[in-house]
Amino acid sequence: MTQRSWYVIQCKAKESFRAAEHLENQGFEIFHPSIQVERLRQKKLQWVQEPLFPYYLFIRLNDVTDNWRPIRSTRGVLKLVRFGDLPVSVSDELIDALRQHDAPEPLDLLKQGDRVRIEEGPFKGLEAIYQCKKGEERVILLLNLLQKQQRLNLPVAAIRPA
Repeated sequence: MTQRSWYVIQCKAKESFRAAEHLENQGFEIFHPSIQVERLRQKKLQWVQEPLFPYYLFIRLNDVTDNWRPIRSTRGVLKLVRFGDLPVSVSDELIDALRQHDAPEPLDLLKQGDRVRIEEGPFKGLEAIYQCKKGEERVILLLNLLQKQQRLNLPVAAIRPA
């Protein structure tokens, strides 16, 4: 019985998500680690999903039974990474380690009562208690000021988990 191994695929510029989607639609097992990054878009700070390894993704294949031909003609795929004539294989341990670190955005994990740090504005550096999201771009916090809890309405980009 032959072993399935992970291999590295190089993607065309800014098309790794497209390549991953098309390869998955063809039935291939794909691992495409990504992270949430805060970027300035249309004069607003927004959280966007970006690949952890730009231009690359991982595919799990059996070197004997799987058909490798459709990979090179898949939209977004540039080539299978090779050293000489042999495709580069990646250990299962490395993929497992990457999967453990592939976590959702911390702000999506916040629950009512969690502590957050304010990163912008007049309350910068203070800690507050997360209450809830208000729409897509704002949150409501409780901040202890003058021995009383005050409600604050801040942009999502202005806070970080404490």
